[in-house]
Amino acid sequence: MASADDTASRDWAASQERSAGVSGSGRVSFTRVDVVARPALVASTVDVLTADACLLGTPVNIGYMSGALKHFFDQIYYLVLEATAGRPYALYVHGNSDRAGAVSGVETIATGLMRKRVHEPLSIVGEVDAAREACCELGTTAPPIWPED
Repeated sequence: MASADDTASRDWAASQERSAGVSGSGRVSFTRVDVVARPALVASTVDVLTADACLLGTPVNIGYMSGALKHFFDQIYYLVLEATAGRPYALYVHGNSDRAGAVSGVETIATGLMRKRVHEPLSIVGEVDAAREACCELGTTAPPIWPED
């Protein structure tokens, strides 16, 4: 599951779906990975419970994660706490200043959820298009997450 809260991130996710031949479904299939993208205000407990891993994305708002992502965590926290302990996650943040506060906030919650970070957080400054390669590289961390066939 991927969570994208800001317009630029949603536009980037939509462009990835289009380039993968997927239109509007929020689902992209790869050989061994099925990616389901959900905005934070739409993502549900069921999405988290059924996801093998989560890629979390947020704009930096006043030095912290978006209110939408914080609301998402508030809604699912205790409902998924034990069932998803140890599952992997990765994070990207997008903002122009004080991105460390957003990273720290998300990582504190992920630690409380007993999630396993599989990649250093990706901090994007400026246009999302300029960071597309870095985001794609972050996505390549997924294969080691999955059990071998």
